[in-house]
Amino acid sequence: MFAAGVPMVEALDSVAGATGSIVYGNAVREMRDDIATGQSLRLAMEQQDLFPHMVKQMVAIGEESGALDDMLAKVADFYEEEVDNAVDSLSSLLEPLIMAILGVLVGGLVIAMYLPIFKLGAAI
Repeated sequence: MFAAGVPMVEALDSVAGATGSIVYGNAVREMRDDIATGQSLRLAMEQQDLFPHMVKQMVAIGEESGALDDMLAKVADFYEEEVDNAVDSLSSLLEPLIMAILGVLVGGLVIAMYLPIFKLGAAI
C-alpha cells in the first residue's frame, strides 16, 4: 500500500485489520499512533518487541535509503519462502503417516471381507 502512494498512517490502519491476530493488530495500531506523532517506523517497531531483528534492520535500511517499499517487499518474500519451506517439510513428514493409516484401513477391509468366507469354509 505504501508503494501505491497510500500514506503510512492509513496503510498501517488497514494492516492492523488484516493481520488476523489480536496481538499483532494492537501492536500495529500502537505503531500507527507513534508514526502519527512523528516517530520513525523503525523506532515504533522497536518499542513493540514482537518483530524479528532482521525486519527491524531492513526497515531501518529502507527508511535511510528511501526505498522502504522495496525492503518491505524483500522481507515479505523472505518470510513467504520460509513458510513455503515449512509447509513442504511438514507435508513430507505426514506422507508416511498417511500411507500407514491407509494401509491399516485397506487391510482391515480385506480381513472384514474374507473372514466370513473362511468361517464358512470351516463350518462345512
